[in-house]
Amino acid sequence: SATLVFRAGAADEPPAVGGATVLAARGLTEGTERYDAIELVEAAERLGATLHAEAGWDAVSAGVDVPASRLGPALDLLAEVVARPTFPAREVERLRDERLNDILQAKAEPRRRADEAFAAAIYAPDSPYSRPAGGTRETVERLDAEALRSVYRRTVDPARLTLVVAGDVDARATADTAEELFGSWTALVEAGPAGPIVDRPAPAGRHVRLIHRPGAVQSEVRLGHVGVPRRIVDFHAVSVMATILGGLFNSRLNRKLREEKGYTYGAGAAFDLRRAAGPFVARSAVRTEVTVPAVSDMLAELVRIREQPVSDAELAAARDFLVGVFPLRFETPGPVAGALSGLVVHDLPDDELARYRRAIESVTADDVLAAAQGRIRPDRFAIVVVGDGDAIVRDLEAANFGPLAIEREEGPIAEAPAEDEEPGPV
Repeated sequence: SATLVFRAGAADEPPAVGGATVLAARGLTEGTERYDAIELVEAAERLGATLHAEAGWDAVSAGVDVPASRLGPALDLLAEVVARPTFPAREVERLRDERLNDILQAKAEPRRRADEAFAAAIYAPDSPYSRPAGGTRETVERLDAEALRSVYRRTVDPARLTLVVAGDVDARATADTAEELFGSWTALVEAGPAGPIVDRPAPAGRHVRLIHRPGAVQSEVRLGHVGVPRRIVDFHAVSVMATILGGLFNSRLNRKLREEKGYTYGAGAAFDLRRAAGPFVARSAVRTEVTVPAVSDMLAELVRIREQPVSDAELAAARDFLVGVFPLRFETPGPVAGALSGLVVHDLPDDELARYRRAIESVTADDVLAAAQGRIRPDRFAIVVVGDGDAIVRDLEAANFGPLAIEREEGPIAEAPAEDEEPGPV
């Protein structure tokens, strides 16, 4: 499994072309100077290989999975994809239309609408994190082949490039092949060092935003604020704390809202750790009539974890879970390459993965308490609710969680089953 990683992503693109980086990554495999899209697929299939390219907030990557004996030709094909894409206008239009349809669908789905509204509520308007990584309707509509070529020229800079290879391969031969294919690359005209990412929070204390969806039978609830980047000194303590709070089936939030109260099929909380400060969010989907009690209970748990040490049983369960699932991430070459790519993207030490389990096992209850007190700030919470405002607005006002703003949407509603809200690992 080989991956080319560029340490620049959607967070680095100009606001006017929001979504261009994600589309450009998808467009890499839609045609090159030697192959059109179909010929590229056929060339990969002849090698028994699978090509893929994607972009997120932090990075653009392109990779290939192939039998080890054919790694050399596969790397040549990967170089073709990354170094010589053409971004055919017809394929770009198709990708753009698919994204526009996805944006319409996101607005109709309460869960995705809540996620987007939450990001806009916690970040300042000039932060890229305040919008979806894939762009908004206003920005995506303006994207064309030249816009994608422009963001490609800004991103594909050898100074940001790392090649990660995982598998049963000859290291020296692989290095020689990499030097031959990629050693002569030079920066394109528009490439340059990435500037700092704006992750400033919105200028507001605790407040409530209600998005009214008439007739909704459940409410999507989000609570949180701007969190922390990946590179923090208390990363392992934060991981254990978040697991206890909302990363396990028997986490505090899930026990309270699902097991004790029966409000939901699942509740959880997590830090989204990015190159800059990503969001911290607690989330659930609850029945409409228990929306306000659910918010109250979520707030109570978020405050409680800051006020007293966790129990020995909670600490042991969280540490055992994180240590236990860690090896499962490395069963095949693909995830190994992905984990090493993460070290590159976040500029982490080479031994970060090797010392992970020991660091998790050494986290104490006092460490968890300190992490909660330093990283969770209930006074800064944005509380976002997507649901039937007519049924819950009076209770929200009476609860006095904070200043209340109401946004009414009369469009189509696509109710997502609450069963999908099962919490997963942090």
